[in-house]
Amino acid sequence: MPDNNFNYDDEEQEKGAPKWMVTYSDMVTLLLVFFVLLFSISSVDAQKFRSLAESMRGDNIHEGYESIIENQYQPASNPEIAEAADGEEDSEEKNEEEYEESNEDNSEEEPSLDELLKKINKYIEENGLEEVISAARDKRGVLVILQGNILFDTASAEIIDEAFPVLEEVASLLNEVSNPVEVQGHTDDRPINTYRFPSNWELSGARASRIVRELIEESVDSSRLLSVGYGEKEPIASNATKEGRQKNRRVTIVIIDTSAENESEDQ
Repeated sequence: MPDNNFNYDDEEQEKGAPKWMVTYSDMVTLLLVFFVLLFSISSVDAQKFRSLAESMRGDNIHEGYESIIENQYQPASNPEIAEAADGEEDSEEKNEEEYEESNEDNSEEEPSLDELLKKINKYIEENGLEEVISAARDKRGVLVILQGNILFDTASAEIIDEAFPVLEEVASLLNEVSNPVEVQGHTDDRPINTYRFPSNWELSGARASRIVRELIEESVDSSRLLSVGYGEKEPIASNATKEGRQKNRRVTIVIIDTSAENESEDQ
């Protein structure tokens, strides 16, 4: 009599590999694929690195551009770029030569201070200004002394109209040389005490500064100019007389002799 309790599912389960083996096989296969992928990637990166290194050593990338290393230049393979670079170098050399030549010409054309003094005295003589302007030479350089009465009204630092043509000529002469210029303001010893000028220091300083401003307006380079107020401390005549006080009220323009300064520094 047949056994009615026979289980066909049990018989089917006994055939083939266990189920866990399938999972294990899949895992091993995935691991194998993963390691193969890693190996292939690492091989490609190394090859790319070698290719990049070779291209960097060659002239393919930096043709026609300056090297980051000082004093090293990669020549341009493009003849047009090379031609342009040569043209720029020639142009720069030409500009430098022209600049040096112009400086030499200017230095040759610039008169000496002695020649400038002669020009100033000639201007004074031709215009009959001997009574109000004088020029001399000393160890500091050339001194141009302008009496205060041809420049300013009493107790004022505003230039009078008659002084502008004189200052225009002075500026023109100053522009013939490149020496530094010191503008000195001086007064007599009579005290002053006004709202604008509490003392002769302020008055002399304001007058010197006003002359400097006018010279700048007449195109004298401001970097060459210096203004100083001495008040009544450096008289050139006695303040006991009217004539002496008039001489002391003055503006002195000192064109400084830089060669003399250089010689004293060397000693």
